[in-house]
Amino acid sequence: MSEELDYKAAYEREKLKTADLAGRIAELEDKNQELEFKLNRIKNNPIWKASTPARNAMHWVIRQRDRIRNQGSLRGVIAKIKYKQIEKKAMTHYGTESFPSEETRKEQESAVFEKMPLISILVPLYNTPEKFLRDMIESVLDQTYKNWQLCLADGSDNEHVELVQSIVEEYKKDARAQITGSDAAGAASEATCKIKYQKLFKNEGIAGNTNHCLELADGEYLGLFDHDDILHPEVLYWYVKAINEQDADYIYCDETTFKNDDINKMITMHFKPDYAIDNLRANNYICHFSVFKRSLLDGTELFRPKFDGSQDHDMILRLTDRAEHIVHVPKLLYYWRSHAASVASDISAKPYAIEAAKGAVADHLRRHGYDHFKITSTRAFETIFKITYEVKGTPKVSIVIPNCEHAEDLKRCIDSIYEKSVYDNYEIIVVENNSKGSEIRGYYEELKNGGLKDIVKVVDYTAWKAEQDKAKQSAAAPSEGFNYSAVVNYGVKNSTGDYVILLNNDTQVITVNWIEELLMYAQREDVGAVGAKLYFPDRKIQHAGVVLGLGAHRTAGHSHYGQAGMNLGYMGRLCYAQDVSAVTGACLMVSRKKYDEVGGFDEGFAVSLNDVDFCLRLREKGYLNVFTPFAELYHYESLSRGLDLEGKNAERYDKESEHFRTKWKEVLDKGDPYYNPNFSLDRSDYSLNVEGYSSLRVQ
Repeated sequence: MSEELDYKAAYEREKLKTADLAGRIAELEDKNQELEFKLNRIKNNPIWKASTPARNAMHWVIRQRDRIRNQGSLRGVIAKIKYKQIEKKAMTHYGTESFPSEETRKEQESAVFEKMPLISILVPLYNTPEKFLRDMIESVLDQTYKNWQLCLADGSDNEHVELVQSIVEEYKKDARAQITGSDAAGAASEATCKIKYQKLFKNEGIAGNTNHCLELADGEYLGLFDHDDILHPEVLYWYVKAINEQDADYIYCDETTFKNDDINKMITMHFKPDYAIDNLRANNYICHFSVFKRSLLDGTELFRPKFDGSQDHDMILRLTDRAEHIVHVPKLLYYWRSHAASVASDISAKPYAIEAAKGAVADHLRRHGYDHFKITSTRAFETIFKITYEVKGTPKVSIVIPNCEHAEDLKRCIDSIYEKSVYDNYEIIVVENNSKGSEIRGYYEELKNGGLKDIVKVVDYTAWKAEQDKAKQSAAAPSEGFNYSAVVNYGVKNSTGDYVILLNNDTQVITVNWIEELLMYAQREDVGAVGAKLYFPDRKIQHAGVVLGLGAHRTAGHSHYGQAGMNLGYMGRLCYAQDVSAVTGACLMVSRKKYDEVGGFDEGFAVSLNDVDFCLRLREKGYLNVFTPFAELYHYESLSRGLDLEGKNAERYDKESEHFRTKWKEVLDKGDPYYNPNFSLDRSDYSLNVEGYSSLRVQ
């Protein structure tokens, strides 16, 4: 009878909690609509519009003040400005200064690889301006690897076709476009020129025109090139090198947008990660310059007209699914021209591209067995997406919180879980470790006897450890000291959930559906650990994924650390879920099955780097680790155990760092696949690596 009453009481509590949350959400939505109405009214006010210059000046002053605060001093701001000046100067070395010297050109042109495939470069033309057309063709003719073919399908209208055709005919006579003995083997025997041109009866859009380019192609490999862009002279050389050394069947590189017809006037430099499926689903980060083995097209189309406007995203998703060796060449080898009619300038130039991109991603997800999902644009960009996967069922989630003293922090953490979380099938395991104070003991009693007794369980690691030591007759042995990994493993052992969240006691939940946002990824068979976006109390970023090799110890560090919470991140990275090498154990979800599969936390890492080591062992098993910005918490970092900056803490951190570097030497030597070697390992803000920038020529 008492059990039935307890059940009814718990049920009524949950009903009240759900009703309260629904009411608060409705109230917030009403307030949001009211504020949006007021904001729009202000923005449309003539006085507000007229005061724009004054406001801009004021905001500039405020930004400078904030920079001084962030850097700690005026000296810090000056150092930051100097770094940015050096970085800006370094950018120039990715332009024409990176082009090959005469010596390098001769060396690359004479290089003989085991495989010297013909690469057919497909370029759909449509009313292409003369300057753009000449720049594009010249960049192909100037390649240091010579076994290429340029296939042009022209959908230009009557007003432009004559000029376009005459320019192409001119270049077909260029000596660089003639097939020679060294590269004729891969081309069609009847051809005398590397440039093939076809005038189309009508313009069929990018997809249709490019498919006609494919009809002209003879190459074993195909490359996709836009009619208004420019290739680096060495791009095909590096791609063929990847084909020979890594058996690459799909290849892409880093790229930049430029303006004013000058590739040295760069707007945005996009240094990409290696192949990352979650990044690719969220946005077409691969983009240019894709070259792939023709056989990947067997039984499928190149571009599908129904995705015109985002045909390349659809194609990349389909072909990378089929590819066995996707290789990213981390060199800036593609120059994307920004002009009035280009997507590089403004996505609104092609608004249909947004819906086409959503359709391409949806089609890809359905092919991978996802039936129920939602794709929405993010605040970063219309074609950078949030993908909401279905949470299957309501599996039990165990939230494991190690704790020593700090009653106030623990209470804030647990209260936020209970008050904010809309997911209700969870338990909280507090792992007590060596607390002495009466305040925390009093709070434990409150948890044991209060309204959260059915949700929260306190387990005593210290007492358990003492019993273990006694059983081993080692009670008199010197204390091994605090071991966070052992505490975590004990907590997981005493939990009963299908999924585990490791959570620091100095965190506080912000997002009401934080558990669901983590769970939708943790439920995937291909995903290991999932991490949340964590903020300092001032809303600056504490965690947004872990980068290997980052920081003074060259072990691992948090990306975007200390940046403003509303920052979009490098190329929008703070706005979409993505694959990373590791996530912080301050808030980490993993399935119990996978936790056990890798043996939990390695107790050889007593305090530091155990979470990164755990994630790398998951990666070793073939699982992806994912960071999602849509599960947000505050993290009052290091309140519990102090910073690793001085004394014994520093000694211990140095020792564990050395252990980490030794254990994962091979992985660290290769570099973080989700970062880029062009970025600095001394900064967490995706700044350029300016060390020796004068030697940044592609090499």
